[in-house]
Amino acid sequence: MRFTYIALAVLLAGTSSTVHAKMYKWVDNEGQMHFGDKIPQEYLNKEHDVLTDRGLKEKHTKAAKTPEQIAAEKRLQREREKLAREQEKQRNLDRVLLDAYDSEKELVKARDARLDDAAVQVQLAESIITTSNKKIASLEQQIERIKASNREVPANLYSSLNREKKRVAIQNKTIAANKKRSAEVTEKYSGYIKRFKAAKSR
Repeated sequence: MRFTYIALAVLLAGTSSTVHAKMYKWVDNEGQMHFGDKIPQEYLNKEHDVLTDRGLKEKHTKAAKTPEQIAAEKRLQREREKLAREQEKQRNLDRVLLDAYDSEKELVKARDARLDDAAVQVQLAESIITTSNKKIASLEQQIERIKASNREVPANLYSSLNREKKRVAIQNKTIAANKKRSAEVTEKYSGYIKRFKAAKSR
């Protein structure tokens, strides 16, 4: 049952003080406000008020959330939790940096030590490759001379050739890995130094 403002006033005025029937206020899909002792089924899950027998708001019920709104809230909550974890992780890193290093100079020294180690590994791999390439060239020449003389090439020469080629391939991977490692160390310590400065200034 719906009422206009005037009907509501008459109804409330004529209601016995011993009777406390609930009254509701809601807004329909066209934006029209309604009052009544019962809310239509279609508006039960929408925003509405429960009124006292004096017409005062006793309780306010918010509209039920749509599946899209619920999904958006869950997504936002996950993002907030992820941000909180990242911030906590960063605070822990700051504490570790401050405990482990007394100055930016020490951080730079630690970075350079790691870069030097990677550089040594690259130099060693390059040296091995140079030696292996010389052996490969020599073996290939031997094989060609034997073939030119119409003799059968010994199996051990092919085995040695393949072994040296595999060694070169392995060392090339070692070089690539250490160059990648150097780039990662440079980037990581750049972040460490930046965080260390910020943590020290607080």
